[in-house]
Formats: sequence, structure tokens, C-alpha cells
Amino acid sequence: MDKWQRVYADPVMYKAEIVKAVLEEHNLKPVLVNKQDSNYKFGNFEIYVNPDEVIRAIKLINDEIRFG
Repeated sequence: MDKWQRVYADPVMYKAEIVKAVLEEHNLKPVLVNKQDSNYKFGNFEIYVNPDEVIRAIKLINDEIRFG
């Protein structure tokens, strides 16, 4: 996972899950990493993709996902 790049981070898990699902629907292979501290509940849930999918993933996130 050293070469994978982060394309999304949020402290709310369901938002990261939605982003992951949208990317998977477009045939990308995202990985969700929980970097939130389990005791104090701070930190983020992060989505990583392969370097060759970064631009496509960011475009999908920006164009297709809106959190009210």
C-alpha cells in the first residue's frame, strides 16, 4: 500500500463508505483505511486508490458525490 494515494478523508465513516461504493461502481478498487483513534474518536476514515486511478477517482468524487 506504499504507493497507493489518498483521495478522500472524513471523520464520518458512512461518508467514506459511500465514496468507496461510488468508486467501486465505476470499476475502481478503493481501499478504506480506518485511521480514527478508537478511544477518543478523532482522526479520519481514508480512501486510497492506485496511483493510475487518482485523477479518475477525484473527478468521480467531485462530480458525483454531494453531502448536504
